[in-house]
Amino acid sequence: MARVKHESRWYPLEAEESVLDGLLRQGVAVPNACRAGACQSCLMRALSGDVPEAARAGLKDTLRTQGYFLACVCRPVTGAELEVAGADALRVPARIESMSLLSPSVLRVRLTTDASFDYRAGQYVSLLRADGLARSYSLASLPREGLLELHVRLVPGGAMSGWLVREARVGDAMAVQGPAGSCFYVPGRPEQPLLLAGTGTGLAPLYGIVRDALEAGHTGPIWLFHGARTPEGLYLADELRELAARNVGFHYRPGVLTGGSRDVAEGALDVLIRAECPKPVGYRAWLCGDSDLVLSLRKKLFLSGLSLKDLHADAFLPSAPRVEAVGAR
Repeated sequence: MARVKHESRWYPLEAEESVLDGLLRQGVAVPNACRAGACQSCLMRALSGDVPEAARAGLKDTLRTQGYFLACVCRPVTGAELEVAGADALRVPARIESMSLLSPSVLRVRLTTDASFDYRAGQYVSLLRADGLARSYSLASLPREGLLELHVRLVPGGAMSGWLVREARVGDAMAVQGPAGSCFYVPGRPEQPLLLAGTGTGLAPLYGIVRDALEAGHTGPIWLFHGARTPEGLYLADELRELAARNVGFHYRPGVLTGGSRDVAEGALDVLIRAECPKPVGYRAWLCGDSDLVLSLRKKLFLSGLSLKDLHADAFLPSAPRVEAVGAR
């Protein structure tokens, strides 16, 4: 049996149990969201003891060298003793600056931070409520704008999205942790064609990346495909059409599975992409949104000739059901 020490108390772990699951089971509140090693909201720091290498996969070198690891995928070997601490030092206090509906199912949340927050448009952060509830959202804003903009999908029964739309108020205190993720624009090769595709709130990082590329003076063609089941699932359409009108190299293509019109194509997203960009050899691409669609598009674009080194994917994983600490309210 492995043991974990947290805030001066030892907690036993069951066989093959993760640090996160073991602590939650025994009443310790640890922020978490995806519980799949992707969102990084469950970051903890090892003060002593050995951490399996798999628990550090995907972390920046600066975090690894400081002892940080992902509690949700950390399964110490039998007999191991690990002393841990939370990731409070990585969290930046923030406040809700504004909230507005972009569509019936998407809420725009803008935050101000109490300290400087270095990020690239398109990366994602963990948003933490005062009670430790955490969810990950991509950044649609540009650093120069001075606000963090998140596009929150309103999920029926969703803990964070439901609280934001029904109870949260401008000025409420929160915290952000991050940033993480490799979906962002890197200057260089300004003539290279760019392809961006996403569904639902997968538009958030793509919206930031497109504007970042345009402000950096990108001269090559930029294609943005945004898909939804019905027209009601599309948002920011007017803003993106205006952006396309001001920038001749930028092409915005919204699409739906049903209910297409003169301005909105109807059909599967991969079919729409193939019609406009049949041979994406030499392109740089970003894919964001539903995990199944992202993985499918990634494979199809690779088989169409797009190099894997130029393919950046951010598959959105559903948040795991919240596990309440014993005695929590």
